[in-house]
Amino acid sequence: MATSSGQQHVRPWRYLTAFAGIVVVLYALVFLTGGGNLTPKLGIDLQGGTRVTLTARTTDGQPPPRDQLIQAQDIIEQRVNGLGVSGAEVQLDSSNIVITVPGDAGEQARSLGQTAQLRFREVLQGPVPANQAAGQPPPPGQDAQTGQAPASQAPASQAPASPAPAQPQGMGEQSRPVAPVAQVSPLQDPPPTPAPSPTPSPSGLAPDDPRVAAEVTKLRETRQSTDQATQLQALLSLNCGAPDPLQGYDDPTRPLVACSEDGQTKYLLGPSFLEGTEIASAQAQQNQQGVGWVVGLTFKPQGADTWGRYTTENVGKNVAFVLDGDVVSAPTINQPIFGQTQISGQFNQDRAQQLAQVLRYGSLPLSFDSGNAQTVSASLGLASLEAGLIAGAVGLVLVFAYCLFYYRLLGILTMLSLALSGLVVYAVLILLGRWIGFTLDLAGVAGFIIAIGITADSFVIFFERLKDEMRDGRTFRSAVPRSWERARRTILTADAVSFLAAAVLYILAVGEVRGFAFTLGMSTVLDLVVVFLVTFPLVVLISRSRSLGRPGLSGLAAVDRIGSRHRREKPAVGRRAATTGKGAGA
Repeated sequence: MATSSGQQHVRPWRYLTAFAGIVVVLYALVFLTGGGNLTPKLGIDLQGGTRVTLTARTTDGQPPPRDQLIQAQDIIEQRVNGLGVSGAEVQLDSSNIVITVPGDAGEQARSLGQTAQLRFREVLQGPVPANQAAGQPPPPGQDAQTGQAPASQAPASQAPASPAPAQPQGMGEQSRPVAPVAQVSPLQDPPPTPAPSPTPSPSGLAPDDPRVAAEVTKLRETRQSTDQATQLQALLSLNCGAPDPLQGYDDPTRPLVACSEDGQTKYLLGPSFLEGTEIASAQAQQNQQGVGWVVGLTFKPQGADTWGRYTTENVGKNVAFVLDGDVVSAPTINQPIFGQTQISGQFNQDRAQQLAQVLRYGSLPLSFDSGNAQTVSASLGLASLEAGLIAGAVGLVLVFAYCLFYYRLLGILTMLSLALSGLVVYAVLILLGRWIGFTLDLAGVAGFIIAIGITADSFVIFFERLKDEMRDGRTFRSAVPRSWERARRTILTADAVSFLAAAVLYILAVGEVRGFAFTLGMSTVLDLVVVFLVTFPLVVLISRSRSLGRPGLSGLAAVDRIGSRHRREKPAVGRRAATTGKGAGA
């Protein structure tokens, strides 16, 4: 009676309705989000990708230390994960770091190798127009030292300039003309000192060429000179359109002659008073006026103290945010700043997000030159995928044939459950690709194929336990809840072990093996959903049906005959025991 009562309390339609609700929600998200893309993201081996080679360069032309290359690889991997580029590969190849990302995101991969060396420097002089050369007088009406028109000479009819983008509290307009700290001769009449050669261009030189080291040393003697006359000459002779060997190798303890990031102006900057290593976090934010984008910085405690003290002592002066040797912006300090600071420049949303991302994970210990992006073909991967899908289809057909022969109606139920599981898996893959950038590769496909066996194994555990109950004399209807109660614990234990193994493999593995572990663990979780919300309630419905619950139709005829003999023998045994008891009493 207890079993019959337990059977009556099972409401299979509630389970099936819950599963149907899950499917509806998943596919509503699939169709209503993502801009109509109804396919999962594919990995490099299935859709091809873009490969960028970053070549490390050093100041002495020698191969970079191995530990610095490994550190750079780790930082770039963090940047890849921060961008949500799943399925990317970051590998060491001698003195190179090779980044391969799925799809055609070549520019995105190239930006991952940005050194992101941020320094804060005082603006000593500038901005000077980038096209003003040594010995050339400034354009008429411009100041000889700043390259700007004095306010007193501005034409009365000139229309007022458009307002500068809003700066964070305490920061004024950018690139305001700054007078030199020391008294120097006019720029068009430099002191009689030997004129240094223009900024050399490293075009055609390999990053490890000794001539690159010689160029860096020479530039430090001119563009980072402490001599005022040499600084002025370097400021005018600097060519902002040429590649810069000093990029990423400027000495933070010395002054620096640098160009703006857009190459339109030049600056003479003081030594660095604050390093980007003191940044705690960086986030891309929209400008306060809603036009343009900025990067919001939050400093570590020591960096915040340094920044607050500097802005307190230098109100009215300009400060330059220098990223990899280029001036990103040079706003005026209007008041002391204690709190978040913003870097503003000619940023769109993508550029601001990229800059915030590389600053968030720190600067690379080495500078890299990025080569051209190369397209990686997916022909081999597609051929392997086709072969794998054929093998998987053959395996499913064999499983279906075996289940149909051995379990009959329950075998059809097994294949229906597998199909519904595949329906849920497909929706989850699409959504994970949109939300976390998950990409499906060949290793992930292998994980799904193995998971089919795990799901089918759960059905076998349940069905075999059902047979055991029927052999003990229970009917099909009464055996279902009792067999489910016992099989459920075994299924949970087996899936827990599988999920734990997948989680450990995901944590310890790298590359494609992580994709295999991820899909295996995800399929294990979805297996529980299908078994609990689909397989069990459908078996209950079959057991309650007079037509579908016939033992011959469900493949349980043999065990039902054994159970029938047990049911007939039990009353006879009971009668003999009762008769023996009466005789003994007499």
